[in-house]
Amino acid sequence: MTALAPAAARLPTQFLGRVDYAPTYAAMRAFTTQRTPDTPDALWICEHEPVYTLGLAGNLAHVLNPGSIPVLQTDRGGQVTYHGPGQVVAYPLLDLRRAGYFIKEYVFRIEEAVIKTLAHFGVTGHRVRGAPGIYVRLNAPGSHARLPASFTAQQLSQQLESDPDCLGKIAALGIKLSRHCTTHGVALNVAMDLQPFSRINPCGYAGLQTVDLSTMGVTCTWNEAAQVLGQKLATYLPP
Repeated sequence: MTALAPAAARLPTQFLGRVDYAPTYAAMRAFTTQRTPDTPDALWICEHEPVYTLGLAGNLAHVLNPGSIPVLQTDRGGQVTYHGPGQVVAYPLLDLRRAGYFIKEYVFRIEEAVIKTLAHFGVTGHRVRGAPGIYVRLNAPGSHARLPASFTAQQLSQQLESDPDCLGKIAALGIKLSRHCTTHGVALNVAMDLQPFSRINPCGYAGLQTVDLSTMGVTCTWNEAAQVLGQKLATYLPP
């Protein structure tokens, strides 16, 4: 039996450091436009200077008070989110036709990588059906009690009205598929200034709290979280 290649070899990873959003977005689009069926997949990991990004069908009404933080239109799915220092942003650039699976499984695999990353730091992550990203129980971030399988995005909106402390979002996900190739990705909050999230409806949900590992009681550096997330993505995304 042939041994599996190390995760890093299966999905080559580049750590870009802190970079502006706009040129990184342009580089992703150029990479995807120019790639051929033989172009190796890649994983870019970085953090951004403060910026709000809006999905292709995003509603500007969810941008409540951006102040001096720029708002950039993108071609990803989803509504509005914030990127800033202290957040690990991962951009998997994959050919899904070559990988042999479809977009729904791709989303599941990214979310699974985030859940495993959170577990590494003692935090339990949760999915909400119809609301991509990963959530945590604000009052019990380490609890293994899962959300009901029937818990949906609509129920999340309803519950936030009566109990805004039920869940917080710790990782946002927004992707685009072009010619079977992926751009954009996932953002995991590590230790950041969360105030800018209060000036939007995160991912289109009024009253949804955004949290990070720090507010969940986890002390780790950006580099530590980036390395773990990179390893988990390199493990779960290849075929």
